[in-house]
Amino acid sequence: MAGAPGPRGPIKFLSEEEKKNTPKVTKELMLRILSYLRPYWLQLLLVLAAIVLSATLGLLPSIITGRVVDEALVGKDMKLLVRLLLMAFVTLAASQVISVLESYINAWISQRIIFDMKNQMYDHLQHMPHSFFSTEKQGDIITRMNTDISGVSSVISGTLSSIVSNIATVVTTLVALFSMSWKLAIVGIFVIPLLILPTRSVGRTRWQLLKESQAKTDEMNQLINETLSVSGSLLVKLFTREQREYERFLAVNEEVTRLALKEQRSGKWFRVVMGMFTQVGPLLIYFAGGWLIITKTDPTLTVGTITASVALINRLYRPVESLLNIQVDFTRSLALFTRIFDYFDREIAIVSPPHGRKASMEESCEIRFEHVKFSYIPEKPLLLDVNFTIPTGKMYAIVGPSGSGKSTLVNLIPRLYDVTGGAVSINGINVKSYDLTFLRSNIGVVTQETYLFNGTIRDNLLYARENATQAELEAACRIANIHDFIMHQPDGYDTEVGNRGLKLSGGEKQRLSIARVVLKDPRILILDEATSALDSISENAIQDALEAIMKGRTNIVIAHRLSTILKADSILVVKDGVIAEQGTHDELLARGGVYRELYETQFRQVLDYEAGHAESGKEEISEENL
Repeated sequence: MAGAPGPRGPIKFLSEEEKKNTPKVTKELMLRILSYLRPYWLQLLLVLAAIVLSATLGLLPSIITGRVVDEALVGKDMKLLVRLLLMAFVTLAASQVISVLESYINAWISQRIIFDMKNQMYDHLQHMPHSFFSTEKQGDIITRMNTDISGVSSVISGTLSSIVSNIATVVTTLVALFSMSWKLAIVGIFVIPLLILPTRSVGRTRWQLLKESQAKTDEMNQLINETLSVSGSLLVKLFTREQREYERFLAVNEEVTRLALKEQRSGKWFRVVMGMFTQVGPLLIYFAGGWLIITKTDPTLTVGTITASVALINRLYRPVESLLNIQVDFTRSLALFTRIFDYFDREIAIVSPPHGRKASMEESCEIRFEHVKFSYIPEKPLLLDVNFTIPTGKMYAIVGPSGSGKSTLVNLIPRLYDVTGGAVSINGINVKSYDLTFLRSNIGVVTQETYLFNGTIRDNLLYARENATQAELEAACRIANIHDFIMHQPDGYDTEVGNRGLKLSGGEKQRLSIARVVLKDPRILILDEATSALDSISENAIQDALEAIMKGRTNIVIAHRLSTILKADSILVVKDGVIAEQGTHDELLARGGVYRELYETQFRQVLDYEAGHAESGKEEISEENL
């Protein structure tokens, strides 16, 4: 939020929140920021040179004005007048051309730095652990990637160049003023505090009024959103609160209007007064200069010098005022960088070890959990002491109450998370010792929530294997029982799936994700409730196919459907952070423990539901036959 306008622009203030969260300026932080400028040091030197040259050339039209008065006009020399005016025009044009060149180079530098930072940020975030994305808000990630990094452009091309440009303008102008007449220079400089100090005082008042007005506007918007929404308006009508809500709105709206008028009145009168005060400096210079000439106190002083001094003193107002905002601009710039560096400093906890193992999993692929512990929050352990072994080529089902850690347990295998105790190994090798890319390339996962990129069916399938042929795509889709559906689409495999697969049903998306994993051809297959979005007909259609692709692989299935669990070689029952029970369906039922309780409360209901639908289907068929 800007402050009250000064002679040329706004005086800025930090909000209370900005003051509270002001970054600590350290040598390390400044060097880190400057490290992004280092690759473009040559271009930066050109920008600095252009700024200084432009500021110097900008003085010449004012100085030439003095010569126009003293030499051309007083001397009545028309040729000299034309020559001096041409010189003023050329220097002015040259100054503008250099400014444009400086702006172009500046913009190029800032865009290249944004390019570098976005590449660095995207690469960094790509390697962040899965826990980062499950806890961090997606909106915050996008804001850091786009808004914050793009804001660096205003820091480089705005704040940094503005500081240098303003300093160059002030220094060159002061040098010119004092070289022409130190007496007039002191008079002109004396006026500046008289303009700036009242500006900052009134600016704080307007800042406070603007904050109060914004708070009341927010209150009014909240009231509108609550009472004029579908649900809110219904509630108002049902409780006959129309008059009461109108009175609340009237009171808030009246306060918003009062504050807005007060802020506008203070601003307008202030601008009138400041507009008059900005002329005080030139008037004082004219008075002082006239007195010096008339009283012959300074015989060397000329009318041209007075005229040039007035023009130069006007050049000081804007840059001096801008330099008063350095603290605010500098603090906000640092805050922007610290937000970006906060992400860069997040640890990439799950990394591929140097010289990671790439032991073949073709012949053997045994998975073993040994005293595995895991917790998202240290104070709340989820897995306490998990022990089991899945032999090569076997299918194990994992069941358990909701929130018992079934999905977390299987996510430890591809190292989406790392254990906090114990070890997960494949063929006797700790998964942390494997090359991370090699490990994950040998593991296929079909999750409950299927994700598809916005593109074609072909694009989403090729995400598993970029060089797959059309025949391989079709073979994988036939296994997942999705090929016929695809071929019935007007564009076949080039059919657009929409954002997140919006144009496909849940079952179609899930079968497409199964086809994608089939195309990957992993040695370990993890199905995390992979058939949950399929109806009974679709599920039955691909069960045989799933069984076919499971052959020769080590398989882990998390499922709520008994039909899937019954086909498992062994069932692992997870409860209270441990494997509470392990065995076949009949063995576990006979024990009368946790599994039997799950069977009675979950699986039996599903069976009864499916049986009821099957009977209903038969009745419909019989009626049609009749």
